[in-house]
Amino acid sequence: MRGLQGKRVLVTGGATGIGRATAMRFAREGASVAINFIGDPGPAEDLVEELLLANPDGGHVLAPADIADEDQVDELFADAIDSLGGLDVLVSNAGIKIVHEPHEATTAEFDRIMAVNFRGAFLCCQAAIQHFLDQRKPGAIVQTASVQGILPVETSAIAYIMSKSGLDGMVRTLALRYARDGIRVNAIAPGAIHTPMNANFKEDPSIEAAMARIIPVGRVGEAEEMAAVIAFLASDDASYIHGQTIIADGGLSAGRYG
Repeated sequence: MRGLQGKRVLVTGGATGIGRATAMRFAREGASVAINFIGDPGPAEDLVEELLLANPDGGHVLAPADIADEDQVDELFADAIDSLGGLDVLVSNAGIKIVHEPHEATTAEFDRIMAVNFRGAFLCCQAAIQHFLDQRKPGAIVQTASVQGILPVETSAIAYIMSKSGLDGMVRTLALRYARDGIRVNAIAPGAIHTPMNANFKEDPSIEAAMARIIPVGRVGEAEEMAAVIAFLASDDASYIHGQTIIADGGLSAGRYG
């Protein structure tokens, strides 16, 4: 894709799932990637080795931080910018999901989901925008939202849905405010995708089969398919796209199937 060669990219929640596939896609496009993660460094370290195979000249780095912590976000961006020599693209992808009945959800669960999925996303976007403005250079932000934030379903993860719903408004507002500064802000809303967050698809094939029956294309999506959309939104090929949430769900949100 045009304009990704040599770009410097930070992917939050980059060690697994959609984040991992996105990091690999950017490396193959010739970008340098900083992998944000929390907890066990093993998957992130393994990923950096794969990134170096895909793009040996990339200078890919680890970037551990809990994005729910403002101080850690400040350190994350300072370290990533220093290690990469700047920043051109933020993929704000980190997120968590806790399953609970809405009437039984605890305040602690609610606050943690909002802290990572919504507040943390805003803090990362804020830090990236500040860097772009300071450098007087254009930049791109791609936020990972969710089709459930646009098309809620009967579920036991209401705090997750609420957090993802808020991202659409954040993306549109930031895009409106900073478009004339050369900063593009967009989002992707994945549907049902094979990721660790949806580990139950592999643990119980009947769950995946039931999901596939209501998706018009007849299957669950792959993380690499989401990475392709994210890379496109960050590329020069999407230069006239601002403030949009691209739904990538196999047609699930197009209407009831079957």
